[in-house]
Parts: sequence; C-alpha cells; structure tokens
Amino acid sequence: MYVGRDMTELSMISKTEWTDKELAFYHHSLQQITPYLNSEGVTIHREIIEQIEERGGLHRDEADGNHGTRPNYE
Repeated sequence: MYVGRDMTELSMISKTEWTDKELAFYHHSLQQITPYLNSEGVTIHREIIEQIEERGGLHRDEADGNHGTRPNYE
C-alpha cells in the first residue's frame, strides 16, 4: 500500500520535487486508467513520464536478497 503525499499536495509542487516512489506510484495508477483520463489527466501523466525520463528511468542500481531491480512504491 502506498504511503505518501496525495495528488492534492503533489499538484502544488513541481514534478522535479517528487520522489521516485511518488513518480512510480502515480505513473502506475494513471497508466491503469489511461482510457478514462480527460485532457488534464493525460497532461499530468505525460509530465510524470517526462520527469521519469529526465531522471534516467525508474530502477534500482542492483538487486539484493530482499529487493529486485525495480523500485517498490508500496
């Protein structure tokens, strides 16, 4: 379960100030409902994707016994 700032709080700050976990969570959430997004939702999702790309993607540098190479936002 995601524990962090909600979209209301995050909408007040730049995407550059979002954490990787916040970007990953909201990207995944919006990706699941893409067919139902209005133009504002599509714009927000696109900005999230652009921020992820600017950061070089979402990944862990290496896996260990407890974690894979993908960030876990739950």
